[in-house]
Amino acid sequence: MENQKLSIVTGANGHLGNNLVRLLLQKGISVRASVRNLKNKEPFAGLDCGVVQSDISDKQSLVRALQGVDIFYAVGAVFTLWAKDPVKEIYNVNMNGIRNMIEASAEAGVRRIVYVSSIAALNYSQLPAKESNGYNLDRRDWYYNSKNDGEKLAFELAKKHRIELIAVLPSAMIGSEAFGNLNVSNNIIKLIMNNDIPVETNITLNWIDVKDVAVGCLLAATKGIAGQRYILANEKCMSIRDTTKIAGELFPELKIKLPMPVPKLLLYIIAWLMETGSRFTGKPPKLTPKDVAMFSGLQQDFDTSKARKELGFAATSPAIAVKAAMQYLKANEKRFN
Repeated sequence: MENQKLSIVTGANGHLGNNLVRLLLQKGISVRASVRNLKNKEPFAGLDCGVVQSDISDKQSLVRALQGVDIFYAVGAVFTLWAKDPVKEIYNVNMNGIRNMIEASAEAGVRRIVYVSSIAALNYSQLPAKESNGYNLDRRDWYYNSKNDGEKLAFELAKKHRIELIAVLPSAMIGSEAFGNLNVSNNIIKLIMNNDIPVETNITLNWIDVKDVAVGCLLAATKGIAGQRYILANEKCMSIRDTTKIAGELFPELKIKLPMPVPKLLLYIIAWLMETGSRFTGKPPKLTPKDVAMFSGLQQDFDTSKARKELGFAATSPAIAVKAAMQYLKANEKRFN
C-alpha cells in the first residue's frame, strides 16, 4: 500500500465504521482506524490497518490521530434515540464533537472530510424527501436535533477553515459486519425475529445495507462535491409489518406473528409504560411516546437521484437487504443475545 493517500475512519469499531475500514482495505487504500478504547481489538482481527485512540470529546486526541491524514471519514458519534438526559448525553456530545473534529482537522492539515450525517437531518414536509428541501423542521428529538444542527455546524466550520466537506445522509443501516452492541436499526430486525414487536406501530423504516453506505462514503470522498449533501438510502420505505412478513417467510420455524393493530391511545399508553420503566433500568425502551408522535404514519421515502447521478450510488433493494441482515443475525445469534 505504498504511495497511497492515508484515510482515517473514526468510530471504526462501530457498524458503519468497521464496514468502511474493510471496504477501503479491499480497495488497497491505507487506513488508520480510530477508536475510543484500544482494548477493543476484535473488529480489527486480520485487518492490515493501524489502530489509534481518539475521542470526539477530546480535541487533542483527534489532532494526534489525524496527523498525515488526507481523507477523514467522520463516522464516530453518539447514535441513540433515547437517554435519561438527552441534551447532555446526545446533543451536547455530538455538537461538541463536530466542533472538535473540524478544528482538529484544521490543526492537523486535513483538507477533505466525508461527514456522516443522517436522514434525521432532512425535511419531511414534502415527500419524497430530498437534500434541497433543507433541514428537519421537527425539533422533538435530541438525536435528530444533533444531526440537523451538527451538519449545519460542520459545513459552517469547514468553510471557515477552508476544508472540503461532503455530508452523506444514510437511512436505517442493517446487515453485517457487526460487533459489540447492535446499532438501533439492526436491533429492530432482531426484535422482529424474536417476536418482540407484538403491536402495530405504523412505523416505517428505510432499510439500507451498511455495505452500500460504506461504498457511498467512498464515492463521496472521490466524486462528491465539497459543500454538498447526499442521501444514501433506498427510495421506498418498508413498514415494520412488511418486514415482519419477510422474517416469517424466511424462518417459518420461528413462528413469528404479525403485529396486532391497537388503538393509538393504547399505543401511547404502552409507549409511556416502556419509557417509564427505562428511567429506572437505564436501558433504552423499545418504544416511547415521542416515537409514536414523530414516526407513526411517517413515510420515509427519499429522492436519491442526486447521489445516483453525482456519485454513481446504487443501493441493494430493501427486501434483499432485510433478508441478508436477518440471515446474518440468525447465523450469529449467540453473539448478539
